[in-house]
Amino acid sequence: MPFAGPPGPVRLEENLTHTGRPAGGPRVARQSRSSTTREHLVRTAHDLFYQRGFHAVGLDQILAEVGVTKTTFYNHFSSKEDLVVETLRWHDRWWRDTFLAIVRRHGGDTPRGQLMAIFDALHAVFAGKDYNGCIFINVAVQFPTQHDPAHVIAAEHKKTMESLVRELAGYAGATDPGALAQEIALLMEGAFVTAQITGDPHITDAAKRALHRAIEHYIPQPVVG
Repeated sequence: MPFAGPPGPVRLEENLTHTGRPAGGPRVARQSRSSTTREHLVRTAHDLFYQRGFHAVGLDQILAEVGVTKTTFYNHFSSKEDLVVETLRWHDRWWRDTFLAIVRRHGGDTPRGQLMAIFDALHAVFAGKDYNGCIFINVAVQFPTQHDPAHVIAAEHKKTMESLVRELAGYAGATDPGALAQEIALLMEGAFVTAQITGDPHITDAAKRALHRAIEHYIPQPVVG
């Protein structure tokens, strides 16, 4: 039976052409001016934080980019820190949906094929001109205290992504879905960081070889004949 993952449309062409920052993201059909302003603040802050760093970007710079006053800002957020948290939550929702969509695109309808395609999908991300690493790794470094709200969201995101891979591994018939998901998650983290440091998107080739060995170990192909 084809594995389609959770429901919900994701515009693949748009998502695959961007890399480090979401070109789509969660949307609603109709928005009030207030909700549009809030989304504009989040989207603008996201792009600035991602490209320049969370501490390097001040609130005044964000407000100037959006074209709103501090009074308007404080109608939506209590502080810059509150905006940082909302930006990360927004990216978390977007990336989970997009990750599942792009592995379906590259891996087809079978869970095994989708697992095999994880680094084909990440290669498309790493090859983009705007790629500046994983935003959650970046935030964990820039907010190193583990109880900081931004750091907490980053840690939760990584756990959620590993859970998504574990679920996919279970559908694929892995003998130990948790162990396979942990190995894949570690490979993904290494690829995110190495691609950011070296600027070489082809680092996924080595990660893919390791991934295939892990999949063959945990999901052996049936012997024919």
